[in-house]
Amino acid sequence: AKISADCPAQAQKFSTLNIRSQNTQNKEKKMTTIEVRTVLYCKACGMPPEYCEYGPDYETHCKPWLKKTHPDIYAKLKAARKGKVKEAEADEKEAPVPTEPWTTEQRLQAFYGKYMPEKVDGIPAILEKYAGKEQKLFVALVKKYGPEPEDPYYANQNDHDDDDNSDDDSLNAGMSKMDMKKRRGATAKTVHKVDTRVIIQKISRNRKKAVTIVVGMDTVPDVKLKDVSKAFSKRFAGSSSVKDAAGGKKEIILQGDHQDEAAAFIVDKFKVPGDAVFLDMDGEFVPFA
Repeated sequence: AKISADCPAQAQKFSTLNIRSQNTQNKEKKMTTIEVRTVLYCKACGMPPEYCEYGPDYETHCKPWLKKTHPDIYAKLKAARKGKVKEAEADEKEAPVPTEPWTTEQRLQAFYGKYMPEKVDGIPAILEKYAGKEQKLFVALVKKYGPEPEDPYYANQNDHDDDDNSDDDSLNAGMSKMDMKKRRGATAKTVHKVDTRVIIQKISRNRKKAVTIVVGMDTVPDVKLKDVSKAFSKRFAGSSSVKDAAGGKKEIILQGDHQDEAAAFIVDKFKVPGDAVFLDMDGEFVPFA
């Protein structure tokens, strides 16, 4: 279209339209193709199948659904998990085998590193404060926070013990029934030591009222906490119950102040060694025997 030089407004309007047209063309050139992806979600837990295994219902709900409705995806994820397991096993094989157990300082570093990392720097002062009382310190820490991290040195020894047991099983496979009975009779006399620690604490409530708390009876072999609670209730003619404690442990709460009597009863009734029973005396753990 021809534009008269005498009409500057019309010329300006045409110039503006021309610039807009060029900008639109440039934008169209810069636009890229957007790929549309379809995400699969598990009908059991609502998560993508890659994350189902981290949920509590994977074995009972997610896995059967995925295996039935999407067998190809299930096979890929299963192969991927096997690859991760093999890599982890290879890393474990490359790790050096410890030749000696942890020192007391290393035990504390592992313990505080797991439960209270902010206290790791203060370990030298703690060792100086509890010199000669390290065992009481670890008993108190386990009671307050939870189980002590496993020493790799002892874990490696346990693995060897398991291998020895498997060798025994393979030997039993080629023995006659009579020989196996004789072998069982010989091994039945073996006594496995259990790290038994029972801690008894008295807590005062409302001035005169008090309760006795017993922790660690679940470490006594062949003893059920419910049976212990019933025995306490019958022996001391009071209420006794099993409750959840910190660190995933169980404790028995007995109404009344029966700290010394409960310790004597545990030693006599359940045959727990006296040096494995500790009385919590204002924060200090004193062996009963």
